[in-house]
Amino acid sequence: MEYLDFELPIKELEDQLTKCIVIGKESDVDVTNTCSQINKKLIETKKTIYKNLTAWQRVQLSRHPSRPYTLDHVRALCGDTFLELHGDRGFKDDKAMIGGLGKIDGQSFMIVGQQKGYNTKTRQYRNFGMANPEGYRKALRLMKMAEKFGIPVLTLIDTPGAYPGLEAEERGQGEAIARNIFEMVRLKVPIITIIVGEGASGGALGIGVGDRVYMLENTWYSVISPESCSSILWKSWEYKEIAAEALKLTSADMKKQKLVDDIIPEPLGGAHYDRETTFNTVEQYIMKAYNELKDLSTKDLIAQRMDKYSKMGEYKE
Repeated sequence: MEYLDFELPIKELEDQLTKCIVIGKESDVDVTNTCSQINKKLIETKKTIYKNLTAWQRVQLSRHPSRPYTLDHVRALCGDTFLELHGDRGFKDDKAMIGGLGKIDGQSFMIVGQQKGYNTKTRQYRNFGMANPEGYRKALRLMKMAEKFGIPVLTLIDTPGAYPGLEAEERGQGEAIARNIFEMVRLKVPIITIIVGEGASGGALGIGVGDRVYMLENTWYSVISPESCSSILWKSWEYKEIAAEALKLTSADMKKQKLVDDIIPEPLGGAHYDRETTFNTVEQYIMKAYNELKDLSTKDLIAQRMDKYSKMGEYKE
């Protein structure tokens, strides 16, 4: 387990507990009471730390290297039913954007999402989860295929943003994202969107238009990352914590502003502490959303979706 800077008190107590257990196994000393006291203090420390997280600490948790990524969710939700589909039929297959058909609780879904890498080699292979225009065009191709066959769409968002390179702009990055938003608003099948990690800028919005939009508890969703915001306003990354607070990017902030529909709770410490519980909770929210949407007529589905997004940003004095 890797620990973030604010988790160091937890690491110290877990190390103490491990040593206590080892001493008990290797000697005749009864350490049951001592281990119990350390464990009690460990639980209290975890509750204190994780119930008082700042916006920046939640950003850190969303980027935790042990956190389950999109394909981890897909494999847990779909098992061996997931069939990945490739290519945008125009340029190439973007490895930062994955998509395909899979069954969740017996129901078929077209699943689309950004995928990050686990180490240096796979991070380069996945372009750090930053999709190129062909990635968004692949996503749209799969969503239109789902529409053709009446299959609901599930999108899983985890990206630091769309790839900002010159070649991406030359191939129409902005147009590809705008086209996806335009087409998703009027897609004739239910769309369920979940932010499972980072939800940054247009890179997230390119697959983020949904009838139901959920955020895992320790994720963020914003027009810009705290570091980029800090570098623009203060010409330095040193003010990223202040920027994170000001951006109101946490799941609680987003729900309060009615920009997402609900928050999916995570186990104490984050999704990576208990992956099985996280996957089960995510599945429950997916099926709940699907059951709410499946009987709506196409006309009502699109009308509700358009109404939902047209209300965002309303201001009354």
